[in-house]
Amino acid sequence: MTTDLTWLIGGPQGSGVESGANIFSKVCAGVGYQIFGKREFYSNIKGEHSYFAVRISDKKIHSNVNDINMMVAFDAEMIFRHMDEVVEGGAIIYDSDLEKTTTDEVHTLDLFFKSRLEKYLKSKNKEFSIKGILETAKERGVILLPVSFREILSKLAEDTNNPRLKGMIRMFNVIGVSLSLGVLGLEPKPLLDSIESIFSKKPKVADINKQAATYAYNFAAAKFDKINISLNSVTKEPDTILVQGHQGTAIGKMVSGCRFQPYYPITPASDESVYLESNELLTIKEDRPGSTVVVQTEDEISAIGMMIGGALTGTRSSTCTSGPGFSLMAESMGWAGINEVPCVITNYQRSGPSTGLPTRHGQDDLLFAINAGHGEFPRIVYASGDIEESFYDTGKCFNFSDVFQVPVIHLLDKFISSSVITCKRFDPEKVNIDRGKLLEKIEKKPYKRFELTPDGISPRSKLGLEDGIFWNTGDERDEDGHISEDPQMRIKMMDKRLSRFDLILKQIPKEDQVVSFGMAEHCIISWGSAKGPILDAIDMLKKENINIGFIQLKLLHPFPTKYVKELLKDAKTIIDVEANYTGQLGALFKQNLGRDVDYFILKFTGRSMNSTEVYDSLKKIIENKAEKREILTHGA
Repeated sequence: MTTDLTWLIGGPQGSGVESGANIFSKVCAGVGYQIFGKREFYSNIKGEHSYFAVRISDKKIHSNVNDINMMVAFDAEMIFRHMDEVVEGGAIIYDSDLEKTTTDEVHTLDLFFKSRLEKYLKSKNKEFSIKGILETAKERGVILLPVSFREILSKLAEDTNNPRLKGMIRMFNVIGVSLSLGVLGLEPKPLLDSIESIFSKKPKVADINKQAATYAYNFAAAKFDKINISLNSVTKEPDTILVQGHQGTAIGKMVSGCRFQPYYPITPASDESVYLESNELLTIKEDRPGSTVVVQTEDEISAIGMMIGGALTGTRSSTCTSGPGFSLMAESMGWAGINEVPCVITNYQRSGPSTGLPTRHGQDDLLFAINAGHGEFPRIVYASGDIEESFYDTGKCFNFSDVFQVPVIHLLDKFISSSVITCKRFDPEKVNIDRGKLLEKIEKKPYKRFELTPDGISPRSKLGLEDGIFWNTGDERDEDGHISEDPQMRIKMMDKRLSRFDLILKQIPKEDQVVSFGMAEHCIISWGSAKGPILDAIDMLKKENINIGFIQLKLLHPFPTKYVKELLKDAKTIIDVEANYTGQLGALFKQNLGRDVDYFILKFTGRSMNSTEVYDSLKKIIENKAEKREILTHGA
């Protein structure tokens, strides 16, 4: 039988939800399962609702689904918010001490949700409490597994003669994970090994957590009857790793020779820089030692300024940010553009405008990334679809930047950053470094930094190179870099810079511009993290003998018009799937191909897409039951 189930854990922000999910994911990945996990959390530091869904399968998966098979709740809000996602035959492990809690006692329930919840309970003739909502779950066929988490801690404190354990509610997460694995029947050793690994730098903490895990696992295995879902070890694919989103680009930067990253903290981009800073030294192979300097600056304007300064020395330099920070970088990006400075800006998109939904997902920055900065100057906008792609694409972005001497905006998003997946181990041997026309020695004298060359790319000196003196200015200039307002020189310099778009489309391989997953009369166009839900939804439709095509656009600027037109020549219905309100890729598609998109599948709630809701919308389109704009809404 095929195993495919989703496990959900949640509680107050700061209560260890992420640690618990990481332990569970590590255990399941360790015994051979494919993992796709996603974390959702509010923008405050502590207290508000946080949850983490982990999908486990013995087949390759790319996304989450709507349905939950097992839920762990150690606070009341988790039960109120997610009870209706647990399917018939699924189970809820919950803290039995919560049963008397009423909706009025949960102060973090916002008024909009509370009103909907109480309306639902009233329609079912249930009291406004945990007891009432659990009764509705039981009536739907959900299995209830009540446990007093505090009693487990008290018992553990007695057995270990450690009274401090009674108050360590931070351990609720480990208890919840262990209860789950006890119910699911997976052997306990991988659980203990996972805890040992995660708390390897804190041996005393590891020991306490292993004691709690053993007790909770044995408690669940003895008390609860087996349910219809279970986990057993499966054959593990070789060279498989468990990796979190921001780690793909961070490791990619190390491997690609990035040696300087200034940044200003902003969610969700900060995780990448923190990871880089924690792992500054990395030797890829003997001829490629790694040492990335990470500097936290006073703001994003300083971050991009320092990055440009680093690039002028010949050092591969980058920064990472999110939408509001990227806005501040627009002016300096123009300076890099006119001075032909290669640099990489990693933009982890989130929901705007302004601060918007600062810890939530969105693909809101596509058109802004293409048009940011005053005046006209070349840049590349490139988007990765998942964590594995982001590793290899990071190397490509640095090469694009060096070869074409332009800023590259690498578009990622909160969905990718906050996901945890299993994938093939990253292969550094597949990452090549191409520094373009970067000079180590000046052969042609006198040196002209902005020399007019046949391909529009000038040999690039670096600060301190003998005989490689050059001038930089934000003004228009001549070949030496001296300010010039001569109209003929202006034409030559504009031609020199903007002709790069044709060169980019000519030299970047087609398979790096657009990825085709098959063509059909109905064809999806999309970009970024919508890739995973789309692929899984297409697989679901194939089981019903419904064939839908899909092309993933990676090079978004300059737009590969000719190649996209060629791929879509036989498509009768174009469906745009993305996570923003206006369908920005659809607008770009029409601008470049002169053709309207037939349907939009859009999500802009700040929650990421899952394959179930994409599948439902595609099915409606196939059956001619869909609106022009299908709006996705799933997620608490």
